[in-house]
Amino acid sequence: MMDKDIITVTSPLLPDLEDFNAMLREIWNSKWITNNGSFHKRFEQALCEYLKVPYISVFTNGTLPLLTALQSMRITGEVITTPYSFVATTHSLWWNGIKPVFVDIDPATGGIDPDKIEAAITPQTTAIMPVHVYGKPCRTREIQDIADKYGLRVIYDAAHAFGIEVDGKSILTEGDLSTLSFHATKVFNTIEGGALVMHDAETKQRIDHLKNFGFVSETDVVAPGINGKMDEVRAAFGLLNLEQVDAAIEARHQVAIRYREALRPVEGITFWDDMPGVRHNYSYFPIFVDATTYGMTRDQLYFKMREHGVLGRRYFYPLISDFSTYRGLPSARRENLPQATRMAESVICLPMHHELTDADIERILNCIVR
Repeated sequence: MMDKDIITVTSPLLPDLEDFNAMLREIWNSKWITNNGSFHKRFEQALCEYLKVPYISVFTNGTLPLLTALQSMRITGEVITTPYSFVATTHSLWWNGIKPVFVDIDPATGGIDPDKIEAAITPQTTAIMPVHVYGKPCRTREIQDIADKYGLRVIYDAAHAFGIEVDGKSILTEGDLSTLSFHATKVFNTIEGGALVMHDAETKQRIDHLKNFGFVSETDVVAPGINGKMDEVRAAFGLLNLEQVDAAIEARHQVAIRYREALRPVEGITFWDDMPGVRHNYSYFPIFVDATTYGMTRDQLYFKMREHGVLGRRYFYPLISDFSTYRGLPSARRENLPQATRMAESVICLPMHHELTDADIERILNCIVR
């Protein structure tokens, strides 16, 4: 099968090239291409307005906000987190010298199960790092209640949760901090990029210092910071993508409707419906394969799709806790993580993006519906 016939699992949202070139000319004329220029400032303000958050700091990728969040909160010791995520979640803890403690997930959301958190708390526990998996909100109230009871910080990996709202309130305002990814594979992207969402100006100032080597002036460094700044080119790219992201999300919504209508009658294939009161972004469409009922294993279906030029993704598989770096941890034992293991071994994320055509969707479904 020729590459042009392949249906990819995602496709990047790209701004109009003429509009982008106009912004590039402005950047070229100014000769200010990084270090908190005008596009950077405009982008942060536009994001605050779109996402309904009070303060935001943008970064050059989505992993540095995780690293910086932990530094800014001075997190040490142990952090309770999920094995069902992209590896950057746990890597950010490891890079900060923090021991990750895995707990199982809630099968209804894919996120960390609050009912399992308290049993994992030790005198060394300082924080909880949950993930809004596929943009599906965690049980934030229960997580916060536990954090308040034990004096723990809560840092959300919200890489998938761009624009997600619950009853009109941004999910990004939960916890102490939330991180975003603007990678090219996400609903909203700046090619590479990310952000930290915080509640107050003092925290934003500290984070802005940390992402710029700790500088507060030309001659004064107040913290051992890193270089996490976003440049002007990607900030301009992001400003343009903000203008079209709602249309892209609605296109994804329509794809989700088509998938659900076709797959609901299929025995052995399950998926999630929208949650009441939640504004979803349709960043992913995971299905879960019950081999006994469906008559085919997840991997058999996955490779069948590939043979027909349909690139799904076994996302997240394997579990983070199964990787060599982490599998020796006591909390990584599979018997402690039955729900996460089950989900990792049954999931396929179907192609989901704004450019899928009716013919594409029909090809995808023909691989699954028998």
